[in-house]
Amino acid sequence: MRTNPFLDAWQFIVGLSDVPYAEGTFKYGFLVLFLAGAAALIAYVNWRTDPAQRTRENIVICACRVLIGCMWFQGCLWKLPLPIADGFRYWTEQMAQYAAFGIHRAVVTSVYLPYLSVINPLVFAAELSFAISLILGFGVSLFATLAALFSLHLWLGLYLHPNEWPWTYVFLAVIHVLFVVGAAGRSLGLDAYLHRRDVTGFARAFG
Repeated sequence: MRTNPFLDAWQFIVGLSDVPYAEGTFKYGFLVLFLAGAAALIAYVNWRTDPAQRTRENIVICACRVLIGCMWFQGCLWKLPLPIADGFRYWTEQMAQYAAFGIHRAVVTSVYLPYLSVINPLVFAAELSFAISLILGFGVSLFATLAALFSLHLWLGLYLHPNEWPWTYVFLAVIHVLFVVGAAGRSLGLDAYLHRRDVTGFARAFG
C-alpha cells in the first residue's frame, strides 16, 4: 500500500524510510539537517518576538512550505550517486522522447544527455536549494520562483509521456507561485526575522 505524503514525510524526517544512496554516514548527515530543528527554532523565535506572526494563516502557510520543502529534499536524493544517477539518466532520456516541443527534445538530446555528468549535479544542487529555502523559510520569493520555473520545465519535458499526468507539474508550479505572491517565508520563517530586522538590506533585496 502506498504511504500518504504526510506519513511519508514524517518517516523520512525521523529516519524510518529507505533513502536511496544515502546509507550510513551520508544518510545521517542529511538527517541531522532535519533533526537540528532549525525550522522549529526559527518558527519559535518569530512566534515569541513578533505578535503578528501568531496567526492561523501563518501556521498553515509555514506547515505547507515545510511539507513541500521535504518533498524537494526527498526528490533530490534520487539524483544520487553523483555524477550520474541511473534514475536521473532514465528520466532525462524520457524527456528526449516525450517533451512537448521538438526544440526541447533537441536540447535534451544534444545538451543534457551528452553532459549528464554536469547536469545531474546541477539539478541535485537546485532541488537541495529549493528544499533548504522552503524548510527554513529563507529567500523563499527567489527560490520558489526558480522552483516554479523548474516545475514548468518538467511539465513540458514530460508532457507527452503516456504514464505521466501533466497537471502534476502544473499544480507544483502553482504552489510555488502562491508561495511567492504570499511571501511564504515571512510566515514563521527566516525571511520574517531578516525582513523585520532588515539584516544587510534584506527587505530591500527580497521585498
